[in-house]
Amino acid sequence: MIENMFADRLLGGERILWSGRPGQGIIFTSQDVFLIPFSLLWFGFTVFWTVTAASNRAPGFFMLWGLMFVTVGLYLVFGRFLFDAWVRRGMGYAVTNRRILILRSGPFSRFTVVSLEGMPNLDLRETARGRGTIRFGLSASLFSNRNMSSWSPALNPTPQFIAIDNVRQVFDLVQKAGKSAATSAF
Repeated sequence: MIENMFADRLLGGERILWSGRPGQGIIFTSQDVFLIPFSLLWFGFTVFWTVTAASNRAPGFFMLWGLMFVTVGLYLVFGRFLFDAWVRRGMGYAVTNRRILILRSGPFSRFTVVSLEGMPNLDLRETARGRGTIRFGLSASLFSNRNMSSWSPALNPTPQFIAIDNVRQVFDLVQKAGKSAATSAF
């Protein structure tokens, strides 16, 4: 049960109102409109470079150089989706009467807390089937992201519930919990 993930992280008097996991498998984001064509161009050019170097019997350094970039291209085209799905398998989310909790286990473990009292701007992205993402705060620009987290939504530093079911209900719950936390603080 997901709530067990957070049992030892709750504060006194805190109770879980909702818990869930991110969508599993391969997911696409709005940034993929740019990232997929870029990764295909990258991969295509590196394959062209490597094949050209091999067919012209270029020194081994050029082949190794090309193969290194082909490997990066394979990650950009395919690997990043598989990596992101793997990281999301170890994630859990909770909304309590005081906080938003996001736990990521595994080699990239991280525990993120967003206070409901000082909750940042909320961003809701919803599909027609009721699945979507809630972002707690403003996302960095695709071009200003120094750590390449836009290539893997699960590693994005902006706290978010990624591809959850019934996203509108969870969004409404977060807003109500935020109002309750703000009024009880006075």
